[in-house]
Amino acid sequence: MSKKITIIITGLLIASGIAAAGYFVSQTIYNSKVAMNTAEAKGLAERRVKSDLASWSLYFSVTGQDKSKIAELYKDAEAKQNIIIGLLKEHGFSDAEIELGVIDYNVQEYRDENQQLVDRKHHLTGSIIVETKQVDLVSKVRAKVNSLIAQGIDINNQAPTYSFTKLNEIKPDMLREATENAKIAANEFAQIAGVSVGGIRSARQGNFYIRDAGEDYGDTRKIEKDVRVVTTITFYLTDK
Repeated sequence: MSKKITIIITGLLIASGIAAAGYFVSQTIYNSKVAMNTAEAKGLAERRVKSDLASWSLYFSVTGQDKSKIAELYKDAEAKQNIIIGLLKEHGFSDAEIELGVIDYNVQEYRDENQQLVDRKHHLTGSIIVETKQVDLVSKVRAKVNSLIAQGIDINNQAPTYSFTKLNEIKPDMLREATENAKIAANEFAQIAGVSVGGIRSARQGNFYIRDAGEDYGDTRKIEKDVRVVTTITFYLTDK
């Protein structure tokens, strides 16, 4: 009796092992078949867009040598600040687009080789920042601001920065286009292989990149920008 039980148990274990082996083999074949019946393709979408926000900084300064006349120096700085603001408003910028910074004070001392004080200059430096959606107006008015130098105003007219802030508005169309381009690439492969492209098995969206138009890096100096995204799509392939 014990021998029969042993034989039965052994037979069951062997049968279970064969069944398990058959399952894993069948799963391997199935998974392999799925992998072989797919094609991965990349799709590119690009857009040339226009910046919708500009940031432009202006710095001005006044200098004096007499500490007792600091108050007059502040009045001079405020007068020059008002001249710059007046020019900005005259050419189309509003109060809401113009932000005034504080007027900073510093003193610079000059000494001889014996460290004796020979001169001292007092400096006041102010800033004006223009934040505007009138991106085309910035470059036009910037050239006119330089004319104030001829009036004796010491101005640091910095290069403006331009930004594109409406990426979310164009994302859906760009992703759709990138997916369509990926399918075109997959179709070319399928034609060579003599099969057809089916549905999407998986998809990976790449990052959106914004660059100054025609540039490989940098995204603040030009009004026009290039927006780019690449998607990676895995398609099922079916027999024709």
